[in-house]
Amino acid sequence: MYYVYLLKNKKDKKMYTGSTNNLRKRLKEHNDKKSTWTKASTPWQLIYYEACLNGDDARSREKYLKSGTGKRYLNNRIKRFLSLTG
Repeated sequence: MYYVYLLKNKKDKKMYTGSTNNLRKRLKEHNDKKSTWTKASTPWQLIYYEACLNGDDARSREKYLKSGTGKRYLNNRIKRFLSLTG
């Protein structure tokens, strides 16, 4: 399985979208500052993910979720969760 995921920074509330074939390992890498784009601020919390059957589908979905339309989709999808967690 491959995953597209959304992380939220616990301190500054920034969001990060990525894809991987090992979600637990990738989250640990983000929090261990081994990722170029997220190493400046930790800790990161996994708040959303989708499973895909292959890497091409996951990368395509990641690209969509990073677009304007995709960001609106994610915001609507997680709106209730974010309001509950502050």
